[in-house]
Amino acid sequence: MTLSMPIRPPCPPGVCTCGRERLPDAPGADLRILCLTRQEEKRLLERLENLVDLADLEHMQRRMFEQLGIRLEIAPSFNEVRSMRGFAIRIDELPGLCRKTRQSIPAAIRRSLEKCPEIAYRLLDAHDLLRDA
Repeated sequence: MTLSMPIRPPCPPGVCTCGRERLPDAPGADLRILCLTRQEEKRLLERLENLVDLADLEHMQRRMFEQLGIRLEIAPSFNEVRSMRGFAIRIDELPGLCRKTRQSIPAAIRRSLEKCPEIAYRLLDAHDLLRDA
């Protein structure tokens, strides 16, 4: 499969463990993640920081999987949720996804939850944590 879109330049050697250099040679590898250039990453993070509601968050989760192959799961952690840090935001291992990007996506979502706590309440409600309230 050849890519006609611009692809992300490789990370400096020894800095990242994304495995990007092995990705184009791997048979059957999902190359969609290589389309996440630094400029597109900034747009994605900005979009994640400005979520409007839970439906918007779910839409972004679907689009990230469809376009980049990034599977994102957000759920309350096993302990109490006292702040936005109480949500477990997990990104599946994906060859080619930079370490810094893997850290910035959950951070952007947490900032969005802090700006709009109604999303956090709907997430808790979706997991039946507020049914007795």
